[in-house]
Amino acid sequence: MALIMKYIDSMHHYMDKYGDPRTKDWPLMSSPFPTLALCLGYVYLVKVLGPRLMENRKPFQLKNTLILYNFVQVVFSAWLFYEIGVSGWLTGHYNFRCQPVDYSNHPKTLRMVHACWWYYFSKFTEFFDTFFFVMRKKTSQVSTLHVIHHGCMPMSVWFGVKFTPGGHSTFFGLLNTFVHIVMYTYYLFSALGPQFQKYLWWKKYLTTLQMVQFVAIMVHAFQLLFIDCNYPKAFVWWIGMHAVMFFFLFNEFYQNTYKVNKMRRAAAAEARRLAALQEAANGNANGSVTSNGSAVTSNGSAVTSNGSAVTANGHHGKNGAVHHHSNGSATTNGSLLSMSNGGNKAADYYVRGDLPAEIEITQRQPSSRNHQVQ
Repeated sequence: MALIMKYIDSMHHYMDKYGDPRTKDWPLMSSPFPTLALCLGYVYLVKVLGPRLMENRKPFQLKNTLILYNFVQVVFSAWLFYEIGVSGWLTGHYNFRCQPVDYSNHPKTLRMVHACWWYYFSKFTEFFDTFFFVMRKKTSQVSTLHVIHHGCMPMSVWFGVKFTPGGHSTFFGLLNTFVHIVMYTYYLFSALGPQFQKYLWWKKYLTTLQMVQFVAIMVHAFQLLFIDCNYPKAFVWWIGMHAVMFFFLFNEFYQNTYKVNKMRRAAAAEARRLAALQEAANGNANGSVTSNGSAVTSNGSAVTSNGSAVTANGHHGKNGAVHHHSNGSATTNGSLLSMSNGGNKAADYYVRGDLPAEIEITQRQPSSRNHQVQ
């Protein structure tokens, strides 16, 4: 225990010596442990305690709460983007290749320092994204990616506010707040109800935007490893490796969510196509079509060209062929031949001849079971 306390005292001494004096007495800035405790408490709440409390409860709807929350986040993110921009990156005074930290008390510099702290604070407000998922029992949304992303960010940003509030690393905050404007706008429309779903076709492009953000942050941070810039190399690695980690996590999410779903939709479409072909094949098997020949069906129909057909309980004729039917009739070029045997059996007669004057009806042999055509 004494060794642990000695280590903690040594760490505090280091932070007091090298930390930015402007933020030393600001809320949660004196030590990293309160922030670490809040992050660990968040993970425990959303992965253990929250699901346990909701296990036997119905999910909360929270529609109005979500609408208000997402609207506030859009406004908050837009304000942060504006503050970080007008304090440096959008004024032309910040250099995208190398921007050292300004430790002066110039009003514009202090404005950037305050924007950094509020950006740090915003990472705690984003915990409510997950809290609402848990309360609504949207457990699939509380993914490993989601929890790691939200659980790590406050601790990551704390070090920036403590040691380098301003300068090169604030480019991360500029891009991130812009992405969050877009992201919470999407969530806002989603919370408004089903009537707005048709406007949310661009969901997968939001994930793409997030990945592009991390690539830009990687390039912007790691360039300092190859040029001379008065900016701590430790924070170059800290920011750059965070961007690498989140890029691969978001890329895995993208592959699992959108590429797999696309493959499933393609497989389902192929299955429907094969089912339609099979159904068509089954329908064709119930009848037959011949040319210059004959066809026989039972309880069905046959169509011939320049030939003849005999059907039971059906009727078709073409080009002078005369059909004999049981319980039916045949009409050939205006001639009518009608017979009835009072039963649903195959016809007892067949017809010979092409002209009405030459029609000859012959008794079929009892042993004959198939229709004959001459």
